[in-house]
Amino acid sequence: MSLTSKPSEGLAARQVARPVPLRETVYEAILELIITGELKPGQHLVEKELAEALGVSRQPVREALQWLKKDEWVDLRPGYGAFVHSPTPEEADQLLSVRTLLEAESARLAAQHATKEGVAGLKQIYKRGVAALKADDIDAVVAANSELHATITELSGNKVLIELASQINRRVRWYHTPVAKSRGKQAWDEHSALIDAISKKDADTAAALMREHTEHTRKTYLDQSAEERD
Repeated sequence: MSLTSKPSEGLAARQVARPVPLRETVYEAILELIITGELKPGQHLVEKELAEALGVSRQPVREALQWLKKDEWVDLRPGYGAFVHSPTPEEADQLLSVRTLLEAESARLAAQHATKEGVAGLKQIYKRGVAALKADDIDAVVAANSELHATITELSGNKVLIELASQINRRVRWYHTPVAKSRGKQAWDEHSALIDAISKKDADTAAALMREHTEHTRKTYLDQSAEERD
């Protein structure tokens, strides 16, 4: 170290990463249970039970539930406690409609910019998704679906699209999980056609196919939700 340098300059590159606060870890754990459907919309969330299941005290659970309320994953009802948020048809329609706009543009740009390696990656994800579907592993199907769509957005090369899509990705997973089985083979046939259009650099077809694909998911979710309410 030179005589003119400040000690803090050398130390700045050696800063120790701080551990993630427990409430953040608990937040992520509860959120994952909600997204995967293990905790269902409308389900009562009992602090004591969650704390025991996660192996923590009630305090970080209480703090995590407050954060989840802020992010509209949980509803806190005075005198009754916490409940998993039940999305309204309007909420689902609005989010899935925005998803259609973002992902159609992502597919168009991906077709223009995708490399051979990028297309090969999509095909590998597709194979895993189809295998999971045949094995009736819905969690793996949902995970592969999410990864495929995220990868297409990344192939677009548009940083703003990537950021916007990542913001709604978890909620899209939440809405997709209940319909993944009913969409089944049709959804993955649509994925196959979409990957083919991207590999051929057919931007207009890729955008149209993605628009149709995401609209099918939106309509399936809304129709299924309406049946459950009746």
